[in-house]
Amino acid sequence: MAQTDKKVLVLGALAGVAGIGLAVVCYRGLSFKRRVSWSGFYHNRTNEQGSGLMLVDGPELPRGQAEVLERLEALIQCVSELKEEMKALKTALPALPDQVREELKGHSEARRLGAVQRTTATRRKRAAGTVTTTEGQSSEDAESEGGYMTALTDSEEDESDEEERAEEQTQDGLSILLDRIDRLRQGSESDKRESLNILLEQRDEFGQKSEFLWRLTRAYCDVHDVSITQEEKKTYAENGKEVGKEAIRVNPKCAESHKWYAVMCGIMAEYDTIQNKIKNGYIFKDHLDKAIELKPQDPLSYYLLGRWCYAVAQLSWIERKVAATLFGEPPSATVEDALKNFLKVEEIHPAYSKLNYVFLAKCYKALGQTDKAMKMCVAASSMNTVSKEDEEAQRELDLLCPALGV
Repeated sequence: MAQTDKKVLVLGALAGVAGIGLAVVCYRGLSFKRRVSWSGFYHNRTNEQGSGLMLVDGPELPRGQAEVLERLEALIQCVSELKEEMKALKTALPALPDQVREELKGHSEARRLGAVQRTTATRRKRAAGTVTTTEGQSSEDAESEGGYMTALTDSEEDESDEEERAEEQTQDGLSILLDRIDRLRQGSESDKRESLNILLEQRDEFGQKSEFLWRLTRAYCDVHDVSITQEEKKTYAENGKEVGKEAIRVNPKCAESHKWYAVMCGIMAEYDTIQNKIKNGYIFKDHLDKAIELKPQDPLSYYLLGRWCYAVAQLSWIERKVAATLFGEPPSATVEDALKNFLKVEEIHPAYSKLNYVFLAKCYKALGQTDKAMKMCVAASSMNTVSKEDEEAQRELDLLCPALGV
């Protein structure tokens, strides 16, 4: 509350008390003139707190006059109490704004969630409170309190509006940033590196948003793939895995966070010990299952799960024994499981990738379905080689086609 508003409030309340006090003094003057002619009464001018009138021996007053005197005594007592309350109010007013600010600070989050609804309800309650002020309180005091509460409510609404506008601006800024990052990812290797650098620069501002964090994890994965030295690759893999874990912590219901964290666990298997490789394999599978549960129409998740099933199906007897020794139960998957997932990719997104066709051909070949394997090789050969993944697919294809007589 502004200093000027506080002064106006106090002066208004004091003026109201002064008006009532003047009326009482006039009433006392009139009553005194009447009482001096009444035998049996005299005015008590002592400083003792009391009614100010004293009954002495004398003829008894008529009943109506006695009732008037009793009511007058009650009115004088109320005015005296009101003066005391106004003094207390005047003393408390300077500290009231600080108390209000502390209360508002503690409830700022609640105001953001329901500012408009709560403001309407608060105004109604405080309007009712103003009408039903306690007995003996002046009308000027009630109006002053109502005005202050209305000003406080308006202040709350303004603050909530400012917070909402700031949140909208932040969200708009994040949307623009993420659109730019998604476009850069479709570009060259330098674009992918630029994407990672931009995300790292903005991490302090948006680092608590899951949609930002899983893109940062994905960027680490992309830059890992285009890096050359093993040391550099391992650094990007380790950092990406940590960011992926943070993304899941921020939002456990985000399918993209689970998917890219699984990818980083798979990448880390290239640099870990045998025990950690097997451990990351279990983590990889668990998070892919969660990603598919949350987003069942994502072709990349099924492709990755197909790769996992195919790799597990190719494990040697020794590798399975090691896994069973370390974790109690070896991973279990068959070529049929892998084929099912690769076919699901084609169902969701026909001609999804060159590498998906290659693995379909591998599965059909392993199952003895040579004709279908040859068809998949032809389909893969018809697709252009654009990315590093396509280059990997072409190398696989160059080995597979001669074996199938294509």
